[in-house]
Amino acid sequence: MTSRRPPGNESTERNAPSVEAAFQAVPPEMVAEILDGELHVSPRPARPHANVASNLGGILLAPFKFGTRGPGGWVIINEPELHLGPRPDKLVPDLAGWRRERLPRAVGGDDAPAHYDLAPDWVCEVLSERTRSRDKGQKMRIYAREGVRHVWHVDPLARTLDIFRLMEGQWLLVHSFAGEETVRAEPFDAIDLELALVWSE
Repeated sequence: MTSRRPPGNESTERNAPSVEAAFQAVPPEMVAEILDGELHVSPRPARPHANVASNLGGILLAPFKFGTRGPGGWVIINEPELHLGPRPDKLVPDLAGWRRERLPRAVGGDDAPAHYDLAPDWVCEVLSERTRSRDKGQKMRIYAREGVRHVWHVDPLARTLDIFRLMEGQWLLVHSFAGEETVRAEPFDAIDLELALVWSE
């Protein structure tokens, strides 16, 4: 299980001990991330954000994790803690997915850490006013550096879905969907995705 981070741009800089200590001290009702050595603390997602993330995860699990009316072959996890890069950056996307062959034992044994240090194949960030700039800026740069192949940005208030694909280290906006369309959204384009279900309450 290895990261796809390209060789040659390895940084030896580490997070400051005070930042790591502050990260560990954040209460569980908050979301803590370390991006480029800086601690960011956010409240738990608001209801529209949590609703859409839950809906989307529910839609994808049956066909892509369990292979029910779909191809299977994925591990999909809600709000995993990712430790990426040598620093490391510590990120908590709303959803993340790995091809099963890259993460055959998603749970691991009793001594497995709570976090994942293997970059996902797909990440979904549900945008909010508090986190939008980080989701679209720092986190996208980190995901590109680590070789994450697909990123989705979902806006629950505007009801939009933007699909990004990593091409030669740069993000390409492949599709922008809105409203209640039925779409095919890579890398889960083996099935129709009904956006009306994503926004439903």
